[in-house]
Amino acid sequence: MFTVFLVINLTFVLLRQLPGGPMSFLRSQLRGAGSTMSTEQINTIAQVYINVNPEESLLNQYVDYMSSFLMGDFGQSFWYNEPVAKILGNALPWTVFLFTVATVLTFVIGILLGALMGYLEGSRFDLGATVYSILGNSIPYYVFGILALFVLGYQMDLVPVTGRMDPNTTPGVNLPFIIGVLQHALLPIASLVLTGLGGWALSMRGNSIRILGEDYLRVARLRGLSDRHIATEYVGRNAILPLYTSLMITLGAIFGGSVVLEKIFVYRGLGYYLFRAVQTRDYSLMMGGFILITVAVIIGVLIAELTYGKLDPRIREGSAQHESY
Repeated sequence: MFTVFLVINLTFVLLRQLPGGPMSFLRSQLRGAGSTMSTEQINTIAQVYINVNPEESLLNQYVDYMSSFLMGDFGQSFWYNEPVAKILGNALPWTVFLFTVATVLTFVIGILLGALMGYLEGSRFDLGATVYSILGNSIPYYVFGILALFVLGYQMDLVPVTGRMDPNTTPGVNLPFIIGVLQHALLPIASLVLTGLGGWALSMRGNSIRILGEDYLRVARLRGLSDRHIATEYVGRNAILPLYTSLMITLGAIFGGSVVLEKIFVYRGLGYYLFRAVQTRDYSLMMGGFILITVAVIIGVLIAELTYGKLDPRIREGSAQHESY
């Protein structure tokens, strides 16, 4: 709670120290080519459209915002003229769907690939997979996304290039709608998975190789345990432990990483609206988005902290006081 409170205060001050503001943005739009309005008319229209006074002192803006926030009100988006909670509530499920599926696929495929690379250390498969992992992990997902969008979307016309679903379908539990959602999410998910699994694979490979040299594995082999049992219960479980916390943090941080990808594919999720909010200096919408990202990361870390002991009995409460030989 202290972290959330600290982020709210720092973000509130930093956003309002950015050059320009919502009034400046609207004035520049109203002064576009062909405009015949006077400065007074432009200021009046901008003031009515925003419905707030960003020219107030920073202290008064802070008191007003915190009063509303404590009542569960994130404020009103002046650009979309809708409550921030409604905008983020409609956008959040799409971002959660897109990035949760991508993150889980990246983690599972990367872990399996890394375990196999460690088991076959030094083989041609290990060499080829290592080269791919290094190259894939070096390419930013948005670069791959732009290339895939150009080739598969515009050149070959195999997948939709923008949007979240097929506009000709009715939202609900029906096959045409589900197929349209999956088609629109295919390229964004592929961009994240194909460029992200290399990092997990290399980490898992390193952990597996390290554990393969431990003494307790030699003892397990002397006991006559099968290779499958050793691979899953001894190597895999211990090698995956250091990556579990990273996974939980990644699941929380996916909301922040959605900005660039959703902008590229015009995928109207949290990141898309956060990008628009930054463009238009929509303070309330920016604040709501940043708070949501902060809470998500904190929840991810908290889940990792509370569940890590279930995976690793050595760190359960009280176990540090007991040693076995």
